[in-house]
Amino acid sequence: MAAVALAIAALVTCGGSLHGSGFFSSPYYPRNYHNNADCVWQLSAPAGQTVFLSFQDLDLERCCSCDYVNVYDGPFNSSRLIGQLCHYNTGHMEFNSSSSYMTVLFKSNYNGVGRGFKAYFSSILDQNTGHVGCFSDRMNIAIRNSYLDSLGLSWEDIYLDDRSCRASRDNNYGTFNFPLNSCNTKRTTQDGHIIYTNKVQAAQLTVGEITWRDKPFVLSVSCVMERDSSVGILYEANEIKNATIRGTGRYNITMAFYQSSSFYNPVTKYPYEVTLSQQLYTQVQLTRPDSNLHLFIDSCVASPNHYLSYHNYYLINNGCRRDSKLIIYRNGGSYFARFSFRAFKFLHMHNQVFLRCHVFICADNDYNSRCRQGCRNRRKRSLSSDDHSEVITLGPITLKGSEEAVVHRKMENGEGTLK
Repeated sequence: MAAVALAIAALVTCGGSLHGSGFFSSPYYPRNYHNNADCVWQLSAPAGQTVFLSFQDLDLERCCSCDYVNVYDGPFNSSRLIGQLCHYNTGHMEFNSSSSYMTVLFKSNYNGVGRGFKAYFSSILDQNTGHVGCFSDRMNIAIRNSYLDSLGLSWEDIYLDDRSCRASRDNNYGTFNFPLNSCNTKRTTQDGHIIYTNKVQAAQLTVGEITWRDKPFVLSVSCVMERDSSVGILYEANEIKNATIRGTGRYNITMAFYQSSSFYNPVTKYPYEVTLSQQLYTQVQLTRPDSNLHLFIDSCVASPNHYLSYHNYYLINNGCRRDSKLIIYRNGGSYFARFSFRAFKFLHMHNQVFLRCHVFICADNDYNSRCRQGCRNRRKRSLSSDDHSEVITLGPITLKGSEEAVVHRKMENGEGTLK
């Protein structure tokens, strides 16, 4: 049987030299790959550009020394190793080369297989040539004028998907700075992320019957909204269809206490001093209002420290009310959520209390999203993979007249120092 397996493996071709942008995958993907695979892909980008690699799917045998994918920063598998992926190591799935070359090695042993992997690679402009800033409400694109000059273009020639969105000149760059909901920016959801895409382009230049360029100028731009980074990627996408390459940005979510159920006047002074029976009004919202996005509070926990490491008290869990005095005004059907609760006996035992909420951001047209499911008494996997989540903390809350509150008041009045 081993001889048959080796003979079959010998007939399977995998690996090769790939240039520019595209997809590649393990043999037979999405069916199981074969035993004894030994595949090497050499990825290259045009001179002056680098290679971006993103693994879209990965399923290997449960043995990291048996089946694995290595990523090397250079043209050979003897170049510097920048990543190894296996069944138990899938945390980092995106890689950038430091030159125009990257090498990918896939190996499997004689026993045990999986679905394998699918990966996307693309040529990326050097950060000094072009870069993208991804923010909660805007996208900023900057392309160096010297690069445009080398293509026979100027900053005045380029525009976005909406031709009325034109570039302006900023020192040595042609720049775009526009809201995410403008300039025909497209919004999609994928793998728990909300993705915004657009294109920088220029019309072909013609004089009479003479065309100055053989193919149109297109730079595809993508921002993937995440909670812990703010990096953009600009990449060349001539003749690439349905390509997905990711720059990352950050959704800004705010949480605040309010003076009343009108949610008009936020509390701006902290620590927030309250009485034991006082009703506390809380709102969580996207900084940039967007009617196409819904925000859902899955859980809210109160704790005597902002690390929330012990003595936690659930106000909301799995989208369900866990405190008898809690009132939910809105949750899951808008870009903001609102609830209120009473200052509880928790404050008798602790000098201060922090509030932490785990929230989901969903597209309004995703009817399988966590935002649509509401209260779930039993935890289950969401029917949708397109749920983006973030955690936000607010506090501290203190009792009026408590030692902690008095100390903070003295500090603000310049009457003392913390010891």
